[in-house]
Amino acid sequence: MDKIEGLGMPASQMQMMQRMQQTAAAASAGIAPNMAIAPANTSLFSSAPQSVSFGQVMNNAINHVDQMQHVASAKQTAIDTGQSDDLTGAMLESQKASVAFSAMVQVRNKLTTALDEVMNIAL
Repeated sequence: MDKIEGLGMPASQMQMMQRMQQTAAAASAGIAPNMAIAPANTSLFSSAPQSVSFGQVMNNAINHVDQMQHVASAKQTAIDTGQSDDLTGAMLESQKASVAFSAMVQVRNKLTTALDEVMNIAL
């Protein structure tokens, strides 16, 4: 670490390097049988996963995609009316909304295909 400090590395990068070294040391130590595992932080769940239905998760995802499209539309309108000159930001938001919408359509198509397969199972 002394060699890195001599190169004039910023404090934030030093802290990140220390965290990475601590993580590497913890990973090389192995997993203890009684080690606590922290739950993943997901933005789709507003409360405990047991209380969220599949419909709520899908509704939240659709609302999130809709919000992204509204943000992109607002930025494009600001460019068109001359209120903003952030063309790069508007294009980036537009592409993010487009990718999110495409992913949502693909998920819908996969779910429909899966439902069709379940409906066609011979009993």
